[in-house]
Formats: sequence, structure tokens, C-alpha cells
Amino acid sequence: MANKPQIRTNNSALIAMIADEDTITGFLLAGVGNVDLRRKTNYLIVDSKITVKQIEDAFKEFTSRDDIAIVLISQYVANMIRFLVDSYHKPIPAILEIPSKDHPYDAAHDSVLSRVKYLFNTESVASDRR
Repeated sequence: MANKPQIRTNNSALIAMIADEDTITGFLLAGVGNVDLRRKTNYLIVDSKITVKQIEDAFKEFTSRDDIAIVLISQYVANMIRFLVDSYHKPIPAILEIPSKDHPYDAAHDSVLSRVKYLFNTESVASDRR
């Protein structure tokens, strides 16, 4: 237990979003949106005008901000920057891939699900050796 990494807690942790307009609108209506004093938002609406570079920059910004605890990203958007999503290994902010209205969820491409399957496979192999 002594080797367990300490996770900072912040009373004002936010949820960041990178998704299509309909998904972002739903979360904004639920009260997840935030605009700070510098006019920085906690979301990026991905449409046909947004470049992959802008998505990469938003992902890097959201994962480096201290006030964000979770980054929700539509799976089809995560596929555009799959190398960044798969290389991210910090516990906070957590990266969660979500489905969108126009693009169905594919469990084969979900990085979190693949990590969980890997952990359960290695644990089951280790328990069989005992």
C-alpha cells in the first residue's frame, strides 16, 4: 500500500469533451460546460472544419490541465488520434471513449477496454500458477 501513487483531489475538477456537436450540446445542457476567465472552454466540437492537428492540440491541453479529471472523447474522434490516446497512461485525467449518434461503438478499438482485458488475462494466468 505504501507504493500506491497518490492521486490529487481537486474540489473543482472538470469533465472535458472532444466530440461532435450533438454530443457536446447534450453535455452542455446537463451542466458540464465551463469557460474560464481566459475564455478557455473544456470542450472541442469536432466538425468537418476541425483538423486532426486541432484535435491533437485539444487532447494534449485537456490531459495536461490540473482542473480536468475526465476527458470524454467520441470513439470515432479517438480513432483519428489513436496514437495519442493509446500512449496516454496517467490515471488522472481519465480518458473515456464514448459512442456518438452517427458512429456506432466498436469495443475492438476501445483502449480502456483493451487494457482491462489485458489486466484480467494476466491476473488469471498468475492465479493459475499458484
